[in-house]
Amino acid sequence: MPELPEVEALAEFLREHAVGAVVGRVDVAALSVLKTFDPPITELQGRDVTGAARFGKHLALDCSGLWLVTHLSRGGWLRWTDNPSAAPPKPGKGPLALRVHFFTPEGATPAFDLTEAGTKKRLAVWVVHDPQEVEGIARLGPDALAVTEPEFAAQLSTTSARIKNALVDQSLLAGVGNAYSDEILHTAKISPFATSRTLPEDQVHVLYDAMRSVLSDAVQRSLGQDAARLKGEKRSGMRVHARTGLPCPVCGDTVREVSFAEKSFQYCATCQTGGKVLADRRMSRLLK
Repeated sequence: MPELPEVEALAEFLREHAVGAVVGRVDVAALSVLKTFDPPITELQGRDVTGAARFGKHLALDCSGLWLVTHLSRGGWLRWTDNPSAAPPKPGKGPLALRVHFFTPEGATPAFDLTEAGTKKRLAVWVVHDPQEVEGIARLGPDALAVTEPEFAAQLSTTSARIKNALVDQSLLAGVGNAYSDEILHTAKISPFATSRTLPEDQVHVLYDAMRSVLSDAVQRSLGQDAARLKGEKRSGMRVHARTGLPCPVCGDTVREVSFAEKSFQYCATCQTGGKVLADRRMSRLLK
């Protein structure tokens, strides 16, 4: 799933390539992707693109006060093309969900596609006058790169959830997902099963610094990358996430995994849990 660094990079990409253009035709290839009907998506046509923004893991395009907002979910992505097909796509064919055409001041006619891989279709698109009309944006907690350390500590003190779950709870903290939470906890050398509310003050400080460092570094690596290369850039920067069975780059121990029904997370026992292995089942507890 695209998280804060990738969505921020996509927003910057759209600022560079779409802002100043005029929205042309909007092709809807999957009706299920649209979560709003008023105003209609056709109202975007003919509007100047005046900005692009990120709200947590939501990506938004400002079209003269009318916003096109998307959440890419687990399998979604944005693909930019300088030479899009002139023919409207056939609904239900392939991963394409939505295509937005543009007219640029230079006379070019690029477009971007919103695509989604896999059978579970969760990619969502809204057309709204205010991004806060999108429920997922309205409930966001403070942004992970904007939150202050006292605010961060206060958010953690409100929940008894495991710290892994707290970091990915968008109502507590906006922008962090499964991958970067693994990286943040590994950098901070904190167990994913540590309890948020009882985390010692010194560990909260270390965790906050790790979060800022991991996300800031990822944003810097991502900015300026072509949209098609962002996924590879994300993978190349990971130290434990999606590296099950490989050696930890810090201590050399084997990276381990805890799996759930639809997701998993990775960690290093030596770096994070004092050598204790986390049981690999839904109600996992530290093995004694």
